[in-house]
Amino acid sequence: MAGLVDGKIALVTGAASGIGRESALLFAREGARVLVSDIDVQGGEETCRLIEAKGGEACFQQANVCEEPDVVALVERCLERFGGLDCAHNNAGTSGGMGLVQEIDLEAWQQTIRVNLTGVFLCMKHEIPVMIERGGGAIVNTASGSGIIATPGLSPYAASKHGVLGLTKTAAVENASSGVRINAVLPGSTDTPMLRAAMAADPNAEKMILASLPGGRFGQPEEVAEATVWLCSDRASFVSGDSMLIDGASVAR
Repeated sequence: MAGLVDGKIALVTGAASGIGRESALLFAREGARVLVSDIDVQGGEETCRLIEAKGGEACFQQANVCEEPDVVALVERCLERFGGLDCAHNNAGTSGGMGLVQEIDLEAWQQTIRVNLTGVFLCMKHEIPVMIERGGGAIVNTASGSGIIATPGLSPYAASKHGVLGLTKTAAVENASSGVRINAVLPGSTDTPMLRAAMAADPNAEKMILASLPGGRFGQPEEVAEATVWLCSDRASFVSGDSMLIDGASVAR
């Protein structure tokens, strides 16, 4: 049986670990050739090795999504190596500064917005024209449950993820007739290195977060990857502008 994205070319940012790595692995398992990207060279190259060990095809390109020349080079590498671009998972992100709004350092605020929001903007800016020229494509941006609810203590993160949703919806409407579909996934508390690092600062954090989850467990990165790859497949051909929660009913609570 053909995979969900058999024969397609996929680009995944933030693919050195966590959700991005699982997304890249699943794209490959479902038949795509994958351009893996991250600022973390060692982790990104390891993702490529994991793909190749299973018989998939991948290459790595280091890129800082905050820097437009890096994003331009990333898309150009995809065209040079694979000859096109059909699917993109704009996943690179950071948890950002923590504290009350009045306590947040300006640089922490700006850096969170640069990575989580400007990075998504820059990726779409350079991915969409390539996809249009190819006759269509699909983009999935990683937002968060924090993109639709308040997240006390994480105002830069919440603001950036709210912004990702507005950007995703606007780009989806703008490109509705172009053949490029654009959606967002909204993971809840997912067991990733980023979450583990954030919880490490407070010995009670894991217990508190788990107590707030209706299902009593963290999501797994591969569960977010499943939704991402489906949204990029032809089975989601009439899905665009959607914000798909993957959070075990946490926001619905």
